[in-house]
Amino acid sequence: MKSGRRDFLKSAMAVTAAAVSVSPAKAIAAAQKHGETPGQKCVGMLFDATRCIGCMACMSACKKANGLPPEHSRKGKLYDDPMDLSATTQNIIKSTGGENPVFVKRQCMHCKKPACVSVCMLGALHKSEGGVVAYDADRCVGCRYCQIACAFNIPKFEWDKVAPKIVKCQLCSHRLVEGQEPACCDACPRDAVIFGHRNELKKEARRRIRENPDLYINHIYGENEAGGTLVMYLSSIPFTELGLPDLPDEPVPELSETVQHGIYKGFAAPVVLYGVLAGVLVRHRKKGAFRGEVDVAEEVDDAS
Repeated sequence: MKSGRRDFLKSAMAVTAAAVSVSPAKAIAAAQKHGETPGQKCVGMLFDATRCIGCMACMSACKKANGLPPEHSRKGKLYDDPMDLSATTQNIIKSTGGENPVFVKRQCMHCKKPACVSVCMLGALHKSEGGVVAYDADRCVGCRYCQIACAFNIPKFEWDKVAPKIVKCQLCSHRLVEGQEPACCDACPRDAVIFGHRNELKKEARRRIRENPDLYINHIYGENEAGGTLVMYLSSIPFTELGLPDLPDEPVPELSETVQHGIYKGFAAPVVLYGVLAGVLVRHRKKGAFRGEVDVAEEVDDAS
């Protein structure tokens, strides 16, 4: 991996092609298992907090499917017990606590217009065919801009590795290409998290709300937040109490990209900026040279 990364960095300035996508070619077939139609290419997951019992079967299945080691946060190290998402935990169940806890599943939200993809300078993070936000380690330079940009605080960095990578859920893309659903969905005994096409998942969410209006908040989190996410939520309590941020409907990258594209259009602004900087440098250099002559004169006077 090191040699591949070095070779890529050497030719980075010449790279203009789009990032190679993980492209789950058979994601449509996997989603059809749940009754969706072939024309809807955006897959996703629906998590229902009213059905989750906190068994953490999804966490174990995720670790096994993605070859991730256990994480021990307590003494004894008897079992896998991560406290949050990390370089070895892509999917976690968290609790609101109290006598009647509500559980929530956290993983990459797979935004329709992801901020992490917007800031990734070399396309290490990119959108695949099914809408999945995928990651190509060979293109990653470890800048960690994705960590700063993500409104959901999802991407994690392998701080203890010589050749570190960014770690996050990729919706089990390796299973999707084989016609299987994500491991977490496959393992859930209560159908608290289900996989399918995003449009069909929205229909299912609305059906549940309509048939049980006293059980659910009348809102599908992720339908519109941050421009929409592939991972959506239903809950009986406010989503902020589940730890989900209160975000506007506009995509996170929209404002920053508008500003950047406006500034760099035609490369006019950078040329002007470089011209101003050059003028400042020349001015300071002239002042520095003048001060240098005075200093020499003063030294001669002191010596005499």
